[in-house]
Amino acid sequence: MSDPIFLEENASKPSSPSHVQIITVGGSESEGDNGEQELPELLPILPLRAHVLFPGTMAPLNIERKASRKLLDDQLPQSRLVGLVTQRNEDVDEPKPDQLYGIGVLGNVLRMIQNSDDSVLILVQVIDRIRLTGFAEDNDEPYLKTRFEVLESAKPADDDETWIATVRNLRESAHALIDLSPSIPVEAKQALVGIDEPAALIDFLATNLSIELPQKQQLLEQIDVAKRLDEVQEIINNQLHIGELQQKLRDNVESEFSDAQRRAYLREQLNAIRKELGEGNSGEEQTTELRDRLEAAGLPEEVMTAAERELKRLEIIPSASPEHSVIVTYLETLAELPWAKLSEEEVDLKKARATLDRDHYGLDKVKQRLIEYLAVRKLNPHGRGPILCLLGPPGVGKTSLGKSIAEALGREFSRISVGGIRDEAEIRGHRRTYIGSMPGRLIQELRRA
Repeated sequence: MSDPIFLEENASKPSSPSHVQIITVGGSESEGDNGEQELPELLPILPLRAHVLFPGTMAPLNIERKASRKLLDDQLPQSRLVGLVTQRNEDVDEPKPDQLYGIGVLGNVLRMIQNSDDSVLILVQVIDRIRLTGFAEDNDEPYLKTRFEVLESAKPADDDETWIATVRNLRESAHALIDLSPSIPVEAKQALVGIDEPAALIDFLATNLSIELPQKQQLLEQIDVAKRLDEVQEIINNQLHIGELQQKLRDNVESEFSDAQRRAYLREQLNAIRKELGEGNSGEEQTTELRDRLEAAGLPEEVMTAAERELKRLEIIPSASPEHSVIVTYLETLAELPWAKLSEEEVDLKKARATLDRDHYGLDKVKQRLIEYLAVRKLNPHGRGPILCLLGPPGVGKTSLGKSIAEALGREFSRISVGGIRDEAEIRGHRRTYIGSMPGRLIQELRRA
């Protein structure tokens, strides 16, 4: 449902009546005295732009077109009844008979306010639906006059139980839609409670539904009250579904926003405490820097999850704590490992033989064995090859042979000396529970390379 609307005969917005003249039209201003007026044979027509009026409503209309002001000047001294018909194209300034819808409403002008800018504001009580039966051909006025007939709505019996249940369901749906729409004022629900007549209830809802103009005109032209109720109920059900989705989205956004606010507030408190302790905000800068490095390293998903968990711990652990340095070392090691880097391996046997001959004299059996190993590697690159063990006293060229092979393959070379190592933790790494724990030699060399 939409907010209460200010209906306009012209498309432009009403001016602020700084100096207005209020004119009471006719005799009584009561809403129920339209029955005292005799229906004219020819009814003057006020075309409406982009609005459809329904019986039982009160509508303020801003009149700016000269022809419409001439209509009011000519007709109101004689009769307060006018026809209010929506034009098919709101951009047309002087609509012809074929540019108006065939069904409109009969309106009773209750009050007219003359503004200082020559525009006129009228208050109209909408009485009944009317069908335009023929426009006057000998009309000398700039406004349209037409013959018409009042349309009587057909409705089920008041004691029909199915009809009573249908009307009650419509009323409950309208209440639910008002509750879902924060822009609708409380007065709308109060007005809804005060309407007992089903036809009036349906027209009231049709007036305030946010639907396109042709659909509103279709509701106006529907004479069968039961069918009109079904159409309004379907529209409300669709808007209820949309409103529930919007409410769910609003709740989700508010929940996420409140969580973000709470985290930001707690973070500010934590920074204030650190500032009082003389620690400053270096910890937050360090955490931000580590997070950026980890994201740039391209970690696998499960590794990044573990890193995020450690980052959250780092945010709350004081920098003076021994655990702080352990977590920083762990995260720096993760960021420096080549997760997303792989050097291309190029197995060129001629190049490998030339490199080995260039760096080493003799050692033909060793060179031949290395070339055979590379040949198998080239034929089956995805196979799990054996580990070559070069045995010999110091200085015979074991390490330099490894360097030559790495150079021939285009790979990095790392040397790990295990001489004198008595603790396996030197190779595989220490547990993080130990103060000053470090990764093992394998991981250190992998990071260095």
